[in-house]
Amino acid sequence: MSLTFDFVQPQPESAADRLTLFADVILPLPLPKLYTYRVPFELNDQVVVGGRVIVQFGAKKTLSCIVAAVHENPPKEYQAKYILEFIDDAPVVTQPQLKLFRWMADYYLCTLGEVINAALPSALKLSSESRVQLHPAFEPENNPYPLSEQEQKIVEALSTGEEGKSLTFTEVGDLLGIASFHKYIKSLMQKDVVFLFEHLQDKYSPKVVKKVRLAHHLVAEAALEQLFAQLASKSKQLDVLMRYLQRVPVYQNEYANHKGMEKAALTSAPHLSPSAVNTLIKNGVLEQFDVIVSRFPLDEDDAEAKMHFTLSEAQQEARNDIMRQFQEKDIVLLHGVTGAGKTEIYIDLIKQALDGGGQVLYLLPEIALTAQIVTRLMRVFGSRLGVYHSKFSDNERVEVWNGVLSGRFQVVIGVRSSVFLPFDNLALTIVDEEHESSYKQYDPSPRYNAREVALMMANFQGAKTLLGSATPAVETYYQTRTGRYGLVSLTKRFGEAGLPEVELVDTRKSREQKTMHNHFTPELMQAMEGKLAAKEQVILFQNRRGYAPFINCLDCGWIPKCKSCAVSLSYHKHSHELRCHYCGYHERMYAQCPACGSRNVKTVGFGTEKLEDDLKVMLPEANVQRMDLDTTRAKNAYQQIISDFEKQNTNVLVGTQMVTKGLDFANVSLVGIINADSIIHYPDFRAHERAFQMFVQVSGRAGRKGKKGRVIIQTGDPQQVIFDKVIRNDYLEFYEYEILQRREHGYPPFMRIIRLTVKHMDAVVGERAAILLTQELVDRLGREAVLGPEAPYIFRIRNFYLQEITIKLSREHTVLRAAKADILEAINLVRDQKEFKQVRIAADVDPM
Repeated sequence: MSLTFDFVQPQPESAADRLTLFADVILPLPLPKLYTYRVPFELNDQVVVGGRVIVQFGAKKTLSCIVAAVHENPPKEYQAKYILEFIDDAPVVTQPQLKLFRWMADYYLCTLGEVINAALPSALKLSSESRVQLHPAFEPENNPYPLSEQEQKIVEALSTGEEGKSLTFTEVGDLLGIASFHKYIKSLMQKDVVFLFEHLQDKYSPKVVKKVRLAHHLVAEAALEQLFAQLASKSKQLDVLMRYLQRVPVYQNEYANHKGMEKAALTSAPHLSPSAVNTLIKNGVLEQFDVIVSRFPLDEDDAEAKMHFTLSEAQQEARNDIMRQFQEKDIVLLHGVTGAGKTEIYIDLIKQALDGGGQVLYLLPEIALTAQIVTRLMRVFGSRLGVYHSKFSDNERVEVWNGVLSGRFQVVIGVRSSVFLPFDNLALTIVDEEHESSYKQYDPSPRYNAREVALMMANFQGAKTLLGSATPAVETYYQTRTGRYGLVSLTKRFGEAGLPEVELVDTRKSREQKTMHNHFTPELMQAMEGKLAAKEQVILFQNRRGYAPFINCLDCGWIPKCKSCAVSLSYHKHSHELRCHYCGYHERMYAQCPACGSRNVKTVGFGTEKLEDDLKVMLPEANVQRMDLDTTRAKNAYQQIISDFEKQNTNVLVGTQMVTKGLDFANVSLVGIINADSIIHYPDFRAHERAFQMFVQVSGRAGRKGKKGRVIIQTGDPQQVIFDKVIRNDYLEFYEYEILQRREHGYPPFMRIIRLTVKHMDAVVGERAAILLTQELVDRLGREAVLGPEAPYIFRIRNFYLQEITIKLSREHTVLRAAKADILEAINLVRDQKEFKQVRIAADVDPM
């Protein structure tokens, strides 16, 4: 049975005296306009801007959406349907958020629905396919809330069958045989009987801690004395019991025994036996029970007392300078060399913001960084700190979202999606490693830059923004030169640490002399062996994952290609498969060439997986670990890899650009950059900027705690102009060189760039659409502003052929706004053509 809603509005006795209200709602769909729905009379007092409501969209689909406005004006183009149900009696999206979301839709040439879809955790987005499941903590016999007949039906249906059974909204409607069933689901949610999730992979799995407590009948002193006598000959069980009584004061506080202690804590000491614990449980001395705990537990201790640090003289001076500049400017750049101690300054500024009653957002570019920095911040801010990133389950993200709404989390540390959180009293935004391209969202829309969104969010809420980097983006540093941003510099590392020595090694010479060890020069090999002998650690950077970029038949030249993309398949040895890094297509590794039958099939090039493999053979005594997209897919993989390296369980860490970003390891004294040339020669106007930033950032991982650091860069072209600036760590000279190039060729920060990508599964149709779009843009913006169309280097991805059009515009606000209107007009004109109905056109404002 399909879900349809024929809502009949009951007429009140004094309908003439009641207001007829309408709500403009934001549907989580790429629609250019908001839809208007009618508010049922009896719900007039419940409608709240920023709250969620359930509506019927189309013939059968039901969706939750956000109320953007409430008014008395019916739509002229269509008959407004009634809102089916109100989910929230308070906003889940704040007014500052709605303002920010509207700005994002306008600036990034997308729809408000696409912004909402990206912003809300999926558990806050409900549809006819959303699923209902019994809450793990629900116990029918201990439920304090009475259930209606309809609610009882839902609970019984969820209780029968396999554990963890779930029903879709459609199935609940079928079960009850009514259209307006959402109020029963809402009521069950409020009673903590059920919870909702959007997809099967988002299924709720609560964090459960196994605990033990002393059996109630043994709490009395006499009973304990008798128990000690019984266990006199069982020393291991006696040790466990003594540990429990030391930790839990059962005599002074019976409630403490009821709470018990974590089972794992009973066996934390080497002499305590897990089997002894299990025996005590089996014999009824201890009771084992499960407790569902928050993933962000409240800390009952004084968080401030956990970590004390004193700013150095240079840090104190920088911090004071930042505060002075905040008097005049809303945005300040902290330009500090790697290892200068920027994090301590951030913490000091966060404390001040919290003392003033405000909220703080601390942005980081990578989950790997949050894993390391969260530990430090948790010691200072304790339960006031929330963490938000994509490796969290949907339920964890909702927990943080609600924590920000309720005021529980005053500080949030997270990656780019954190800019969507419901802040309404923001005092300070910190964007660490502000130059990082990881802040840019590529697909799907909105293709936003979290740094720019954070700046606008702070502007809307009257907050200050601190940008931090050792290698600022050229556009950011330019703003300090024009006076728009303040600038504070830290030129020396914290404490006694000095900057590492950087040296170039010519790989061409090593190859000519045949002294290369696989992909390592003798200089790098000797340096690694020396550092490992001294019990010091090594980081190796190679900006390509996998074992080899491709395989090749040496007889006929055959190279396996992706069936959906215009790229070769990369070989991954661990899974023994060929894989496309664009669409995920994979197939088995070939033992012989399918074209000519030859068995002379070899790998070509190398990635992080091959380096790891080679090092395990060449340095058999070393513990080698790899950090790239393949090894960090699991939720806690980042944290585990970093923890192993911090504890020095790992000697050599091989990684992609993940290892370049702000990680702080005390024992790293050597960094090797394996193939510098591939980064420098990338076909993009930002190639030199990215290369300089990567080289300086990864070099900064060496010698941070007093040890003299050394960096070895392997290159086939040591004369490249960029290397001299990296060796001298001279950002200012690099900036002056780069800004001249940008000015001469008309690139940011002097021009604004918008890239349009035209996609179609037929190359000819896509090309014709791109040509028409270019002509329309030229008519509106002029030939000098429009470049293309042209096929990109990778011209086919996921079976779609691509054509790109680049638009260069003046940075003046009025010019940009008018140009965007012209661009949307041209796009719509092309989409209206019958032959181009299936053409996709993606706009990327400020592409990276």
